Amino acid sequence: MTNAAPDLAALLAQNTLFAINHSGGKDSQAMMIKLLGMGIPKSQIVVVHADLGDFEWKGTKAHAQAQAAAAGVPFIVCQARDGHGNDKGMFDMLDQRLNKNLGLVVPVPTPKYRQCTSDLKRTPIERELKGYMRQNGFKVLVSCEGIRAEESATRSKRKPWTRLGTMEEAGRTAFTWLPIFTMKLAEVLSTVADAGQELHWAYAAGNERLSCVFCIMGSKTDLANGARHNPGLFETMKTWEAETGFRWHADMRPLAELVAEGEAILARRAA
Repeated sequence: MTNAAPDLAALLAQNTLFAINHSGGKDSQAMMIKLLGMGIPKSQIVVVHADLGDFEWKGTKAHAQAQAAAAGVPFIVCQARDGHGNDKGMFDMLDQRLNKNLGLVVPVPTPKYRQCTSDLKRTPIERELKGYMRQNGFKVLVSCEGIRAEESATRSKRKPWTRLGTMEEAGRTAFTWLPIFTMKLAEVLSTVADAGQELHWAYAAGNERLSCVFCIMGSKTDLANGARHNPGLFETMKTWEAETGFRWHADMRPLAELVAEGEAILARRAA
């Protein structure tokens, strides 16, 4: 196998489990359509979704689950947990890291220290996949992610086929695969449309991406949309910034300022 693509026939012969990481966004949706067209048996596919609680756009989980149900493949919802086994959300993670500080200058998510991804997505997904593999007798895993090179300079440096060491224990072999790595945005949109599917409603509302409602790297217009449709969470975020003295967004500016600038952009577009 190369860094470019897997040997699909060999993997299928090994009864490999293909786990589709589905955020509910357009790239996950297009990736799943592509994978379903490759002839992978449905018995070797599972769709996993990390539930982000209040920080998740409304209907995201249902959107991903509907695609899995239409395809006739299992759907697993993953939830982060604390050390006592209780569900853990974004603010639980922030409180924990603010209290411990963990040696970070800014103990909140940043582009370099994206603990929101590791704590709330990657760790619970890997936990659930390990259990699923044990229960169903899988020894080889291909974790499929809808990451595209076009999205950012950082993502363009990713390798589309790599070993996944954090899942390789107890006789398991695991890989990470980026099946739509070279896809352009237009191809993603046409893939979904040609399949007769619709995108999550937030795109029609004006979002460029479907990540957290207030992603630390979200565009100003996405942040403005987040505030429009989630006013309660927006007020909570402003209060959190005021009480802690930290800035949530990677721009290191108050979230309210970024939202206001995003609103101005949306108003100009609508004029």
